[in-house]
Amino acid sequence: MRPPVLIRGGEIHDGHGSEPFIGDVLIAGDSVAATGALKAPDDAVLIEAAGSIVAPGFIDVHSHSDYTLLVDPRAVSSVLQGVTSEIVGNCGHGCAPFLNRRLGSIAVYGPIGAHEPPPASLAAYFEALGTRRPAVNVMSLVPNGQLRLGCVGLEARPAERAELEAMQRLLAAGMDEGGVGLSTGLEYAQEAGATEEELVALAKVAARRGGLYATHTRDRDENALEAVVEAIRIAERAELPLQVSHITPRSGMAAIESCIEAVLAARRRGNPVEFDMHTRTFGFTHLKNLVPAPALEGDADAIRARLADAGVRAELKTHRNLITKCGWHNVALARSRSRAQFAGMSFAEIGAALGCDPHDAALDMLAAEADSLLYPMVILKTYTEEQLLRTYKAERCMIGSDATALAPEGPLADETFYGAYGWASWFWRRVVRETGTLSRPEAIHRLTGLPAAVFGLSGRGHLAPGNKADIVVFDPDTFTDHATLAQPNLPATGVRHLFVNGVHTIDGGRLTGARGGVALTRPARKS
Repeated sequence: MRPPVLIRGGEIHDGHGSEPFIGDVLIAGDSVAATGALKAPDDAVLIEAAGSIVAPGFIDVHSHSDYTLLVDPRAVSSVLQGVTSEIVGNCGHGCAPFLNRRLGSIAVYGPIGAHEPPPASLAAYFEALGTRRPAVNVMSLVPNGQLRLGCVGLEARPAERAELEAMQRLLAAGMDEGGVGLSTGLEYAQEAGATEEELVALAKVAARRGGLYATHTRDRDENALEAVVEAIRIAERAELPLQVSHITPRSGMAAIESCIEAVLAARRRGNPVEFDMHTRTFGFTHLKNLVPAPALEGDADAIRARLADAGVRAELKTHRNLITKCGWHNVALARSRSRAQFAGMSFAEIGAALGCDPHDAALDMLAAEADSLLYPMVILKTYTEEQLLRTYKAERCMIGSDATALAPEGPLADETFYGAYGWASWFWRRVVRETGTLSRPEAIHRLTGLPAAVFGLSGRGHLAPGNKADIVVFDPDTFTDHATLAQPNLPATGVRHLFVNGVHTIDGGRLTGARGGVALTRPARKS
């Protein structure tokens, strides 16, 4: 039995957005025993928190850590930023249920193939996660990308009746095994064929089980408003809560205002519509999303032959996708084995250096790496800081990493996901400390109490007696990010202590090696 811990004299934020007070927090076991002006028990471990903020642990409302937490459960990039819980399975991506062993990797972020294959069900995923003892708590959505890859495959068409019924059964199973809702990634090739009727039918399954619908909308460029309106319409027809993922469109401030107003109008109608945004001024995606999914069928030789065919290539260049929509001068190479020397350059620059069209340069790169399609990744330069700050100012906007949990050494040392090491720390440094866009209490509410309420994280997100002891103690003046485009894997600093279910994960700014995370499964409500 661990001794009680008294965190003494800190600036206490309860997670509700209330004004803070100077006081103490007593941890007993895995829970908060008391807050206020407290006397330390004789056997208590004392932590002096004067000058520090004491708050509920941060909740990453939009994470892609599904698979990386199985590979390395330490979640170093997350805990060093005060994160105690992550919502995974977003954007229709996730490693469970992994239904199609040949195609399923298309909808997984992480070094799949270098490690054991993902689990075939959400129940198996939670079980595997439990055996690895993650450093953070994990709640999962059921990813539609895996449902479609398992039942429809790569064809960009509506699901047939039998396929849709199979998807509904699989979604129901995932929900009954603890999934919090359905997620879609409608800009991605594996889900581009999904119709509104198909999505309503699936969302109704989640609704009957008390879940929500989270979506990476169909078009985040010139039709961004229509895409958000479609998401709201799906949720209203299915009668369930909606979470719009990284809502900020890639088409300017007017579109941002329109999308936010659409959400606010839905709320005024009494519909529970929420949204989040990440903290990067750019997007980050696989180069493979340049082409429709059928172009990637077969082995590496078949893919190379297809991409080398002049007729096929001409057709591929007409394919609308989230990469070419940005314009080649705004698409930069993040990583590539075949063209590593061009990392950081735009494809307009790469094409000029190679003496070819930028689109051809990208297709050539994809062909060269056909045996490892999950490796080449690109940066989409799409936002300004002004646009991000406007989004954060919007009522109830939540903040997420849109990244995977990583560690600078160990099995994930060579992996990169921009934002992984610097999302919450950038948010605090830039949005709270430097620009004052949000107050301390409001910013902490957006990272704690609000996501806990939206996703049903009972007993978390607030500092109150009886709640789980997910607690961060950090220096508000020095909590900061260090990761850059050139060096994306530099950890954040400024978190002094972190407790996950009462387990002391960071002590004096240093990792203890102890891991206290659990799977957060949501009880299903069947009808």
